[in-house]
Amino acid sequence: MRIEVCCKMQAMTQNNLMVGVGAALAAGLMWGLVFVAPLLLPDYPATLLTFGRYLAFGLVTLPIAWWQREKLRQLTQADWWLATKLSMVGNIAYYLTLSAAIQLAGAPLPTLIIGTLPVVIAVCSNLGDRQFSWARLLPSLLLIGLGLLSVNADQLVRLDAKNTLNAYLMGAALAVVANAAWTWYPIHNARWLRAHPSHTSMTWATAQGIVTLPMAAVGLLVSIVYFKMTGDVRFAESLWGPQPLKFWLLMIVIGFAASWLGTLLWNIASKNTPTALTGQLIVFETLAALGYAYIVYQRAPSGFEMAGIALLVLGVIVGVRALAGSKL
Repeated sequence: MRIEVCCKMQAMTQNNLMVGVGAALAAGLMWGLVFVAPLLLPDYPATLLTFGRYLAFGLVTLPIAWWQREKLRQLTQADWWLATKLSMVGNIAYYLTLSAAIQLAGAPLPTLIIGTLPVVIAVCSNLGDRQFSWARLLPSLLLIGLGLLSVNADQLVRLDAKNTLNAYLMGAALAVVANAAWTWYPIHNARWLRAHPSHTSMTWATAQGIVTLPMAAVGLLVSIVYFKMTGDVRFAESLWGPQPLKFWLLMIVIGFAASWLGTLLWNIASKNTPTALTGQLIVFETLAALGYAYIVYQRAPSGFEMAGIALLVLGVIVGVRALAGSKL
């Protein structure tokens, strides 16, 4: 009887792990879309892309919130406060600082700093929770780290010499802040989900969308007023810039797919995988973003990039296999 129970528990753990990895992969595919918007809307400032995205996220969430209203009423004041902090840090602060970092320092350095997220989250999570021995985590962390360095190798060679030292250093500092913001978010998000098993991943994703809406609305309004008052020529003819229809279509798609659906899928992954592994699975976002970028740029990856992608995939496989054989 005891052997049968142990086998059933192990099967459930394996099934949970498969569900979690699949959800993380799907979330990465959704989040990769975020990196397409700046490429398709190069004339739009980072603030408008950020607040436009999260305004759409909040608006898309409204009908879902009405459907989920009974479950949302069960959340406590402390739950809503945490949802607000998660949205402020993991949504708005992260995307604003990342966008500003790229504008100040160019893309290569911030990309490399943000690209370390899978390693940083896994390390920070295991430092706090000690879910696994470092020997079990180290091989996959090394492979992912080498993969990230390889993917960014070509860009690092082409660092933009036109950046002034002050702007470059400020961009690097903002990229570190963005990295810290999205290191804090998944760890605290996963802790809440595990501490509240009676609440669904959809309810928690919807709650974060609801609290994001007023913040995004105020931010978007302030941004538009600022651009009009400063006489920005991009907003002379329209409040919503030179391509208003394209802008809002992209914001709605990203607001639903990358923000609400991506958050829902990530919540499912967080519930079904250990945080140390979940952090590594963010690598799927990097892979998706690279794939979408190659499509937009209409080019194939370089040799360094191909090697990096192979190492990233291998690192995830090694991590999943190592942790699947442990007591989760």
